[in-house]
Amino acid sequence: MDDNIDELRPAFEVRLAELKLEHRDLDLAIHRLAAGPLIDELALKRLKKRKLLLKDQIVMIQRQLDPDVPA
Repeated sequence: MDDNIDELRPAFEVRLAELKLEHRDLDLAIHRLAAGPLIDELALKRLKKRKLLLKDQIVMIQRQLDPDVPA
């Protein structure tokens, strides 16, 4: 693994945990909003879009921490 990644690993892990927490919270908010009697479609779309962006960031950081190494 690259020395630069080793130095940044703790910061990446903290950020990864923050992103996962926000992703989970958004998932709960989306379910609550969708289950309500009045559904705000625009708010629901925004939450889902934010959730997808978080997922992309999570995957990017995970790849930085554990890159695929060809066998």
